[in-house]
Amino acid sequence: MTKEEKPKQKIGFTIIKNDPTDGHKGFGVGSLSLENVSPVIIDIEEGKASIEIGAMHARSDIERGIKFTTNREDSEGGKAYWLVWVTIDHKEDGPYYAGVTACEMVVNREKRRGYKILADHVNKMDKSMKRHIIVEHMDEPSKKILTNFLEGHNPDMWKRSAEQLRQDLSV
Repeated sequence: MTKEEKPKQKIGFTIIKNDPTDGHKGFGVGSLSLENVSPVIIDIEEGKASIEIGAMHARSDIERGIKFTTNREDSEGGKAYWLVWVTIDHKEDGPYYAGVTACEMVVNREKRRGYKILADHVNKMDKSMKRHIIVEHMDEPSKKILTNFLEGHNPDMWKRSAEQLRQDLSV
């Protein structure tokens, strides 16, 4: 095989479980580690929140089989959800909710159409990983659902979290 025929090596977006900089330099350095990020989906109508790992790749049960657009009218009459990116970090006294960011999503099962802005979802995941708290734009009932979920999931992590998280979610 000549040099011209050699297939081009592909290096895509790499998701890795552990720290890529574990004492060595080389492939994987600078890759994004999503180990401590969890997607939580809030069903506003049902008043429930749940961890949906499939949402990491837009493959949650809610998103499956739906064609998403950035036009709200396409999913008119649909069900509203929040996708919340929750990043966990560790302090000396234990783990805490370090980054919490929320994105809108509307799904109309009947029409098989949905509304979301993918760039916003990606940017909010990035902001969560960078330890930002962006929840002030959420509606009051959803803030309450998220508060109850985070506090109920782990009361100690809730207590160790930044005061800003509790303030921004207070109703």
